[in-house]
Amino acid sequence: MPIVINNIKSGLSADSSEVITSALRAAGIGRAVKATVYKTSLDARKRSDIHYVHSVYAELSSEEEERDVVKRCSDAVYVAPCSVSPVFGTSEQEGRVCIAGFGPAGMFCALVLAENGYSPIVFERGGDVDSRVKAVSGFWKGGALDTESNVQFGEGGAGTFSDGKLTTRIKDPLCRYVLEQFVRFGAPEEILSKAKPHIGTDKLRGIVKKIRERVIELGGEVRFLSPVEDIDIIDSRVASVRYRGGSESCSALVMATGHSARDTFEMLAGKGVFLEPKPFSVGVRIEHKQRDVDESLYGKFAGEPLLPKGEYQLSAKDSTGRAVYTFCMCPGGVVVPAASEENSVVTNGMSEFARDGENANAAIAVAVSPKDYGISPLDGMYFARSIEQRAFKLTGSYKAPATSVRGFFIGKAELSGSVTPSYARGVLPVELDKLFPKNICDALRYGLHDFSRKMKCFGSGDAMLTAPETRTSSPVRITRGEKLNSLTLENLFPCGEGAGYAGGIMSAAVDGIKVALEIMSRFAPK
Repeated sequence: MPIVINNIKSGLSADSSEVITSALRAAGIGRAVKATVYKTSLDARKRSDIHYVHSVYAELSSEEEERDVVKRCSDAVYVAPCSVSPVFGTSEQEGRVCIAGFGPAGMFCALVLAENGYSPIVFERGGDVDSRVKAVSGFWKGGALDTESNVQFGEGGAGTFSDGKLTTRIKDPLCRYVLEQFVRFGAPEEILSKAKPHIGTDKLRGIVKKIRERVIELGGEVRFLSPVEDIDIIDSRVASVRYRGGSESCSALVMATGHSARDTFEMLAGKGVFLEPKPFSVGVRIEHKQRDVDESLYGKFAGEPLLPKGEYQLSAKDSTGRAVYTFCMCPGGVVVPAASEENSVVTNGMSEFARDGENANAAIAVAVSPKDYGISPLDGMYFARSIEQRAFKLTGSYKAPATSVRGFFIGKAELSGSVTPSYARGVLPVELDKLFPKNICDALRYGLHDFSRKMKCFGSGDAMLTAPETRTSSPVRITRGEKLNSLTLENLFPCGEGAGYAGGIMSAAVDGIKVALEIMSRFAPK
């Protein structure tokens, strides 16, 4: 089995051949059959010693030699294979495998099924990526909100209008497989080795289109503007799916609708499907000048062309134990209007592959749980909606409530300062204490104060806060068992972020693959 050699340090200008030579030397390897840089991360903890740390993948001439290296070198470990190896069931399908949603979870579920002969049919609420871009662009320029095709709904899911981050906390060999598939469909090869890979919203749009085309080429279908509106249940199974314009009998239904399909959650609850409330987070988007972030991280080395755009991940807990943390940091990006319901305001962050915008932004999110909003399955969803609608009332439009950090601390909304808000629909000065409950504002102030001791830019009163950020993750879990099916319906497979089983592009894609493998283990290909 191949190995990975970890903790190989290098200067900022070292090339891959130098890194590989250092790794083989450190592991006492004279010659490798194959060796490549596996992962690279930047260590900027000490400004006097900013350097890269690498892992190097190596295949040796024999398993015995690889075993010997792992025994004598503490930094060498075996690397698990990252292939998809389905086990095919023998039961005949009564109807097609249906997938609700074509975000990362639904997309990778459909791809794996299609490439193994299952011809799935996907029902996506929003439009294809090209028409979706037009609808979103029109809204950002002041036009009407399309509640079906927007930042949340449409081909590629919410991740299509993001930074295209491919980082995840899960440790699963399938993560590598997902990265390889993204490269296969057009992503830059560098995502395979970067510790914090990203594609950028501009490149991601073309990739999701190519994945859709591959699914169709193999006999699958993707139907846009076709939300699943109802399901027919017979003997604790989904017998058919009703979508806008028709119905389809199904052998299995994958629910990969994303975290914003609120009417879908209501439909499932009305059908008696077991749901439960899930903790999530709400908060604001903070914007700094990107150069201020770089200076806070790199000091005098800020602006060095060999260094990446500065990014951060910070967390703290206030005196009550409530977590507050930064989330979805977008270097060189913009804060975007992300509403999917009329008369509501929602923010999110987005950046393109180059990350060359003037500002950086990130969510500052405060953890909330059923003790904050109620124990009924949909209470968290209604709590988030109430904040979004309150934001709309406070500005009287799709403009977002905003204030500087300085204004937030003194309780006086102000927009003066060196940071210009990037929110496309515009912002209006609003005291955030009028938007959020007191415990949320208290936690935000605590977090900002704590983060200012870790990064200089957080101590700037000119940093801008735009609100609200409410779609950090799903407030609902469609609970499933060990075989990944619903506790209520044996052929309903809750999947991805909307079902409460993922948090971001990578983990959602992995979950989609796992659901596909489970379905294949039950049914024979068509």
